[in-house]
Amino acid sequence: MSVVETERQGQIMTIRLNRPERMNAMGYELRTEMATAFTVFRDDPELEVAVFTGTGRAFCAGEDMKESLERGTPGSGGRPVLASNPFTDGTLEKPVIAAVNGFAMGGGFIMVERTDLRVAVRGAVFEISEAKRWLLGGYNHGHFAGLPHPIATEMALGFRFTAERLYEVGFINRLVDPDDLLPTAHKMAEHLLTLPPASRVNTVNMMRQMRPQVAPDLENLAAALHEHGDQSDRMESRAAFAEKRKPNYKGWLEPKDRFNPPTLESVRGKK
Repeated sequence: MSVVETERQGQIMTIRLNRPERMNAMGYELRTEMATAFTVFRDDPELEVAVFTGTGRAFCAGEDMKESLERGTPGSGGRPVLASNPFTDGTLEKPVIAAVNGFAMGGGFIMVERTDLRVAVRGAVFEISEAKRWLLGGYNHGHFAGLPHPIATEMALGFRFTAERLYEVGFINRLVDPDDLLPTAHKMAEHLLTLPPASRVNTVNMMRQMRPQVAPDLENLAAALHEHGDQSDRMESRAAFAEKRKPNYKGWLEPKDRFNPPTLESVRGKK
């Protein structure tokens, strides 16, 4: 059975993550098949809009912790997929509509964030998990979403959000019952197909260009803060999660490092 299923309905392609026993976690096989599916969508001139969803109780639980522990490397690094994914690398020009059927955690949240329009079932749970797995929380995601600073901070620190809350703050376009999830997403896709082709393509391109960006100096600071701390805590967080125990974090290699973080001044102008 494929861990990523696809279905064509005219000019619409539904791409469905199909690893429900692992909550559609992004292991090597799933990432590879997802790259293939989005490449087919990109390259087929008959396909114009994608609806992106999941099977089971999760849209995507993010990183596959088991595979990370087996590799001894956090995140999706280590074993590269056979082909790049135009959806995740930002080169896909066609619109993608998220149909969020359940949990969207970590990398799953980030994939929702990359979509152009979003439909979610009531009760779906969202979380940016970077604060729990790395040495810097997801500082940029609330910024990308144009959220007020306190809510962006809440998101960066790994608090969970319901679909209802994210609908209220404008991150989600439609909030629906489970039976209405795919019909609503397809109805939105069908609306896009009624537009003049150039209008659809140009407008999607323009709206993507208008997304907020993080200033270069702040990106440099984030890169420095990602390294500021005991790197072993990154794998410890994953081991504790897999073993269902309380993590034993070290924090910093030297206690004095706690009070000597990188600053904007120290990274300004670096590339």
